[in-house]
Amino acid sequence: MSKTHPYCLTIAGFDPSGGAGIVADCKTFEQLKVHGLSVLTSNTIQTEDQFYSYNWVDPSLILNQISILLDRYPIQFIKIGLVKDADTLLLILRLLHSKIESPIIIWDPILSPTYSENQNIDERFHLKLGEILILISILTPNLPEYTTLFGESSPSQIAVKFDVIIYLKGGHSIQKGKDYLYNKENQFPFNPSIKTERSKHGTGCIFSSALLSLLSREFPLNKACYRAKNYVEKRIMSNKTLLAYHR
Repeated sequence: MSKTHPYCLTIAGFDPSGGAGIVADCKTFEQLKVHGLSVLTSNTIQTEDQFYSYNWVDPSLILNQISILLDRYPIQFIKIGLVKDADTLLLILRLLHSKIESPIIIWDPILSPTYSENQNIDERFHLKLGEILILISILTPNLPEYTTLFGESSPSQIAVKFDVIIYLKGGHSIQKGKDYLYNKENQFPFNPSIKTERSKHGTGCIFSSALLSLLSREFPLNKACYRAKNYVEKRIMSNKTLLAYHR
C-alpha cells in the first residue's frame, strides 16, 4: 500500500452539522491518511435530523472550482455526492474525463435527504442515467436509491450492461447491514460485524469517501470495501447521537 498521502477530491454539498457532505468526507479522508480536496455543489440548510432547503451552486462555478484544483494537484480519485441534476452531473463528469486519464470516480447517488419531505427530486437522473453510468467507476447506492434508479433490474444486470461496479449498501434491507458488491463477473457479500439499532447521519457519505481513500492508497477493491464498511461501523458505534465521532 502507498505510504504517501494521495489526493482525493469530493464534489458534494455542505451540511452545516458536519455529519454528511464535504465536511464528513474530509473528516474521513483525514482519518484514512489521504489529502482531501473539496468542491461545493450546494449549501444546504439542515441539521442532522431536520432538512430545510438546498441552495445550489451555479454549474459554471462548480466547474471553475474543479478546474483550478485539477490544474494544481495530481488528482486521480474523485467522489461525487449531492448534485442538482443529470445535466450538472454530466458537465462534471465530462470535465473530469477531459483533464484526467482514466479517473476513478465514485458516485454516491444522493436522491433526497433522509429527513426531507421533498421527494420531487428523486427522479432527476432517469433520462440520462445511461450516459452517467458509463462515465463513473463505482456506484454506491442504498436499497431505496437503487430501486428508484433501476426499479426491479438486478444489480448484476446493470453492472454488466454499463461496465460499472455497484456496491449496494444494506442498511435498509431485510438483512440489515448486509452489503453486496457487484461487478461484471461476480457478486461478493459483506456481512455486518455489529448488531445495533443505532444509526448515524451521513453514513453513505462516510462509506463512499472511505472507499475512495482506501482505493487511492492502493488497497484491492474487495479489501477496500471491507475496510470502508468497518470504518462506517465504528462510526455508528462511536456514540449514541446521530453525529459520528471520527477518531
